Amino acid sequence: MPQKDQLVSALQKIVGKANVIQGPKKLKDCAVDGLVPKAIVCPKNEKEISKVMAIANANKMTVVPRGSGTKMAAGGIPRKVDLVLSLSKLNRVVDYDKANLSLSVQAGITLAALQKKLGAGRKGNFLPLDPPFTEKATIGGIVATNSSGPKRYIYGTARDMLLGIKAVSPDGDIVSFGGKTMKNVSGYDMTKLMIGTWGGLGIITEITTKLLPLPEASATLLLSFGDLEAAGKYIRKIIHSSLLPSAVELINGAAADRLGEKSKYLLALSLEGVVEAVARQITEISESSKKEGAKGVKVLKGTKEKAFWVRVRDLGSDLAKKYGSPVILKSNFVISKHVELMARCEKITEAAGVRAAFICHAGNGILHTYILDKPGAGAKLKGLIELIGKLTLEAVKDEGNLVVESCPPEMKEKISVWGQPRHDQILMRRLKEKMDPAGILNPGRFVGGI
Repeated sequence: MPQKDQLVSALQKIVGKANVIQGPKKLKDCAVDGLVPKAIVCPKNEKEISKVMAIANANKMTVVPRGSGTKMAAGGIPRKVDLVLSLSKLNRVVDYDKANLSLSVQAGITLAALQKKLGAGRKGNFLPLDPPFTEKATIGGIVATNSSGPKRYIYGTARDMLLGIKAVSPDGDIVSFGGKTMKNVSGYDMTKLMIGTWGGLGIITEITTKLLPLPEASATLLLSFGDLEAAGKYIRKIIHSSLLPSAVELINGAAADRLGEKSKYLLALSLEGVVEAVARQITEISESSKKEGAKGVKVLKGTKEKAFWVRVRDLGSDLAKKYGSPVILKSNFVISKHVELMARCEKITEAAGVRAAFICHAGNGILHTYILDKPGAGAKLKGLIELIGKLTLEAVKDEGNLVVESCPPEMKEKISVWGQPRHDQILMRRLKEKMDPAGILNPGRFVGGI
């Protein structure tokens, strides 16, 4: 491998001297699980990324793609970090076909900035994704991690919206998959395959996606329940009714308290559609929930409604500000078991003497667990590791698994952040070996240490 100075010089010739960052503070800020890169490279376009990757591949330098950094605490500990490749300068809307509700956009633009552009005017559109860190998360990072939020209940995830992807392969080739016109072809659907692979198969530089018109009206109902069983019974009634909320969130008392609400169990229902339909659903749910044991009903609209959902999605960021690397877990399970799993997880954390906030996507079979205590070290860290093992087994009982979305690096060294081994790991490993034989893209961060 050439000397560091030679490599830096070669990178500077590609992206410009100002776009190869080596300042100690900035390098430390972009460290991944304590591994500090040799340089941060900020290309301005796909051609520059292609040339950077060609150099990295030829010299066996590992590359970690980065958007705004909101997901850098997740995933396994990388085996090595030579370069962090920032996509922040790729932030343009490439094509906005308003009439046909489609969009091509570069990966470095934030979702918040994009929604603002799309929503301008009286009849705007929107990209129906609402992952954590909505204000900061980039499109590329959201797609690479398949990140989603409460409204996946009605809108699905990036897999349901994307039509095509443009990416740079580990050896520097610029490749495109899919596009505005969907075609039936044999073989792998590479667009969907790239989603959720953590940049391990290629660096996503542009996506083409479907859009939806902005709803005419929206409101959120907060229903307070005194016990979990009553809340769960009403959720089942909502899910099996003709009502169609865009989010169904079951929130325990500790989480509700951090959201500024007082309730032993809180059910948050997001409603969207035409004015008359939203008004009708508010009336119907308000009346029926009281008959089913709701202790109180609160209606949120406008800025208060928006602020509430930001707090729900970004609960983890508040803990990160407090602890640096908080313990945040995500379990998936059979949808019908949301009450049973939350009850068991609450019981286990209480028995362990650990304070935990729980927010459940009740209609999607996903439970987020936020440990409210500082991770600590020694016996406390060991206790949290044992707790994660127990919570993982509970998810597995209900045909699911558990992923550690955030925790200190010293904890990552002792656990599997991706939960129990998955049946598709062998296939993913073979794809990784085929598409990235040198193993330079995000090595070790994806499922099974891929």
